[in-house]
Amino acid sequence: MSEEDTAVRPVSVRVPRFGLSGKLLVLTILFVMIAEVLIYVPSVANFRVTWLKDRLATGYTAALVLDAAPNGMVPDSLAKQILDSIGARAVAMKMGERRRMLAIDDMPPAVDDTFDMRNFTSLDAIVDTFKIMLNARPYVMRVVGPAPMGGEYIELIMDERPLRRAMLRYSVDILLLSLAISMITAALVYLALHYMFVRPMRRVTGNMMAFRADPENPDRIIAPSARADEIGVAERELATMQSELASMLHQKSRLAALGLAVSKINHDLRNLLASAQLFSDRLANLPDPTVQRFAPKLMRALERAIAFCQSTLSYGRLQEPPPERRQILLEPLVEEVHETLSLGPDSAVRWISAVERGLVVEADYDQLFRILLNLARNAVQAMESRAARDPGRDQIRITGRREGAVVVIEVSDTGPGFSDKARDHLFEAFQGSTRAGGTGLGLAIAAELVRAHGGEIRLVEGTIGATFRLTIPDRAVELSAHRGARALG
Repeated sequence: MSEEDTAVRPVSVRVPRFGLSGKLLVLTILFVMIAEVLIYVPSVANFRVTWLKDRLATGYTAALVLDAAPNGMVPDSLAKQILDSIGARAVAMKMGERRRMLAIDDMPPAVDDTFDMRNFTSLDAIVDTFKIMLNARPYVMRVVGPAPMGGEYIELIMDERPLRRAMLRYSVDILLLSLAISMITAALVYLALHYMFVRPMRRVTGNMMAFRADPENPDRIIAPSARADEIGVAERELATMQSELASMLHQKSRLAALGLAVSKINHDLRNLLASAQLFSDRLANLPDPTVQRFAPKLMRALERAIAFCQSTLSYGRLQEPPPERRQILLEPLVEEVHETLSLGPDSAVRWISAVERGLVVEADYDQLFRILLNLARNAVQAMESRAARDPGRDQIRITGRREGAVVVIEVSDTGPGFSDKARDHLFEAFQGSTRAGGTGLGLAIAAELVRAHGGEIRLVEGTIGATFRLTIPDRAVELSAHRGARALG
């Protein structure tokens, strides 16, 4: 197996022993059981009330039978059968001031508790229910209910044990039913949430782990699903973030490679330029007027080339030196940019300078020269790369004016302008170029140098071709304050 195959293999996700799925299952069962307990408490209380009312209804019927007996006397065997059918030891009825014992069998010496079924609250029913269930010792209870034939009430004397056994059986049935319902509910909820949430989250987690292992590999970028819910949004946002991060890392790799390449050639290139500078010094000693005219410019160009070589190395290491600002005239600097581009009268691109007379800007001369040269050279290259050339129309215009404490410089051209994609990454290295073979470093360097001066650079919308506006403050002032003062004026 090759190293490349090993690099692109997806990283398997180690599922925790008690992960999200297990927690979800346990919580579902727990919540269902809590709901069942909340249902069970009033349910078992209602069962007790129903059980006692059934016994009172049977006792009501028995009271009618016993009261209809001749002289109110019934055989002991019949009385015992009636009491056994009720499950009571005695049946009594109160009529007026007289309390009549209708039937009795093995009367207990004392009654431990009395439950009046004619008037009670839900809370009383729940408290009495658990009083019976939690009392392990046998005791006798008195149950009071409505009486037939205009009686005041009927009462049953009965043991508590049959009621307690019935409630325990009912509780076991409720428990088994609750367990069955909770397991079925938990299984359904677990399966639904597992396929809807847990599996997609595992997929996202696995992709994040794989992407972390090799963030520059485009195969590690997640493929978003077609889901329209929050997980689908998270997948699409994750894919966008991973794509941008991979692109950023790729750019940083290219910048690192650029810095390494420049550092390798920098030493020899500076030696060659130094030799050329020695020859230019000898040319400066010749008495020829033409040589005397161009030799200083040649020497200045060689000095700037050496500085450019070093600054390119600095940019590869993301270490632009801070500007050495001083008062400089803008017109001579713009003219030097013009001469460097070699745009003579016979050139296909016209050069127009509209800088205010005597305009002074507080800036680093060499860095401002690099800014304007990069912008102007980009404009020339953009117009030269266009298929349909128009020598009468192609032009570069540089204007400069003062607005209070800042100097505004505009570099405009009549070229093809920028595409929407280039506008989105205009001042990013390797991203803002619209010309085939371009690197986009010119605009990135210009933007960095302008920001180092405390200014800003932006593309002016709605113009023919492209227009860049540079705003450089004369001193450390906030550009937002300048714009506010301008708006008030």
